[in-house]
Amino acid sequence: MRVLVNASLPEHDEKTEAILLYSEDILSVQADGKIKSTERRAYKILRPGGRDYGIVHANFDSETKIISFHGWCIPTHGKDYEVKDKDAIETSLFGVANGELVSDVRTKLLTIPAADPGSIVGYQTEHEDRPYVLQDDWMVQRSVPTREARYILQLPANWTYKAVWLNHPEVSPTDAGNNQWQWVVSDIKAIRAEDDMPPFRGIAGQMLLSLLPPDGGVRNKGFENWREMGKWQMGLALGRRDASQEIKQKVAMLTSPLSSTLDKMRALALFIQRDIRYVAIELGIGGWQPHTATEIFMHHFGDCKDKVTLLSSMLHEIGVESYYVAINTERGLVTPRMPAHMGRFDHMILGIRLPDNVQDASLVAVLNQPGAGRVLFFDPTDELTPFGYIRGELQSNYGLLVMPDGGDLLELPRLPAGINGIQRTAKLKLETNGTLSGEIEEVRLGDRARSLRSALRSVAKDSDRIKPIETLLAHSLTTFQITKASVGNFERTDLPLQFHYSFTAQNYAKGAGDLLLVRPRVVGSKSSDFLETKEPRRYSVEFDGPSSDTDIFEIALPAGFQIDDLPPPVSADYSFASYHSKAEAEAGGRVLRYTRTFEVKELSIPLAKVEELKKLYRIIASDERNTAVLKPTSH
Repeated sequence: MRVLVNASLPEHDEKTEAILLYSEDILSVQADGKIKSTERRAYKILRPGGRDYGIVHANFDSETKIISFHGWCIPTHGKDYEVKDKDAIETSLFGVANGELVSDVRTKLLTIPAADPGSIVGYQTEHEDRPYVLQDDWMVQRSVPTREARYILQLPANWTYKAVWLNHPEVSPTDAGNNQWQWVVSDIKAIRAEDDMPPFRGIAGQMLLSLLPPDGGVRNKGFENWREMGKWQMGLALGRRDASQEIKQKVAMLTSPLSSTLDKMRALALFIQRDIRYVAIELGIGGWQPHTATEIFMHHFGDCKDKVTLLSSMLHEIGVESYYVAINTERGLVTPRMPAHMGRFDHMILGIRLPDNVQDASLVAVLNQPGAGRVLFFDPTDELTPFGYIRGELQSNYGLLVMPDGGDLLELPRLPAGINGIQRTAKLKLETNGTLSGEIEEVRLGDRARSLRSALRSVAKDSDRIKPIETLLAHSLTTFQITKASVGNFERTDLPLQFHYSFTAQNYAKGAGDLLLVRPRVVGSKSSDFLETKEPRRYSVEFDGPSSDTDIFEIALPAGFQIDDLPPPVSADYSFASYHSKAEAEAGGRVLRYTRTFEVKELSIPLAKVEELKKLYRIIASDERNTAVLKPTSH
């Protein structure tokens, strides 16, 4: 750290909070599969926001032992500071998702004094652990620039490794002798956060390592391909789906009144969604291995892989086979060009092999997979997405289909845009004083319904469930009063979510002499200004999922007025999205009718097409501001 006090800094801008001056990771592998690792970091704090780099965590569990934990600070003025392991605070793991009841992962937290702008802060941790799989990943790119980073690998005799670089040119290691290898990179640019960008780990420069002992070595070797990883996960689930007598009785109770196989499948899926609570108990290998179906059914709770296990067990009892599917809830984190790596998956869903006699239009999340047949993908942890569908973040996402003979990485289906969207139909009336009133019927499908149900599920009173409508109107109208509102199908996730509401908005139409100016687009906005930045865009734009939104607004004109001028129709069609709108006179000129559709076709907009997306949003914004002109009929 002292050597770095006067070191030159890599290229950065005035918004940079800190610089990673030096990074070193040392991985020393023992012949029995144990690993000793050392992590060293030194940062220069540039701005007040960089003070967070003076707070260091070290995670550990029952298989990990922290040997030492030190931190230092070289301030701009005054004496240096040192903090040691005894100064650390032990606490539960930060950032644990809701529903995780028990975990043996803990955190040691070390706060380095005087982590102020101008100071250099650094730390070193040393720990030993026995990983379940001998893999590691080296992140060389971060949210701050990096001056220099090193990775040192020490392997036992006759061991080998497999290294794959992602989002960074391949770097060849230096052979230091005695089966030790060293990689060095320098002057790595920071990743600056952007709205709707791909996941950080999906675009950051990194090296993924699998450590390979000689034949007959330790059992927890790294994976050389996806098939090996699938076999490993299949081994973890061996015997876990065996059904107890109680499970068989429950299956009979749920399905015996039903005649079709599809109805039986739906009944079992709904039971897992509604009756088996999401609660994670992840001790040791429990973070990867499911509990037995018997335990899950007995306690009526489990995490994602547990819910998948129990549903798979119950489906087997009605003659329907299924497969585990490991996936990440962030699309773009797993790709075909990356090697098999267990750390890239954070979720488990189910792939259900559809019997030949099960043919139904409601089953849309289906893929024909060689060796597995027609596979329906379903997430039993997701309580708000009905059987037959998957939410947007899982669509066009890569998952590992775990079959008896190994794993197969495949791309999950992208669902049609028409099953996800908002359909608004309005019957409105305009008064001569500019007041607009009437009613709107709003139907939400797919993820559009799921997101609102999720946001409102903790609301106790029905009257509070119209809050989204109040927010919608507030963003579209200067003044308004809701006169009536109701919500339909809130609990029926297999049906569209409905809102029916009436409102009055004073001074909606603006006077201009004896004319009235009326905005045909009454409520709702499809435009966005997140691309209107001074800095050029660096990453692709990611949409949640395909969607299709429609608006139909009919405004009855006030007595004594007629349409004098209408906004021009808009037709903007790109490969990734389209927007069409039209304002026209109907009912003999007594009704102003405005219709529009906005469809998202692609989920990822490459950087080369971002300017086209910006242009589309500008077209939409202009259309949403356009007005129709009404004149007195006497003119």
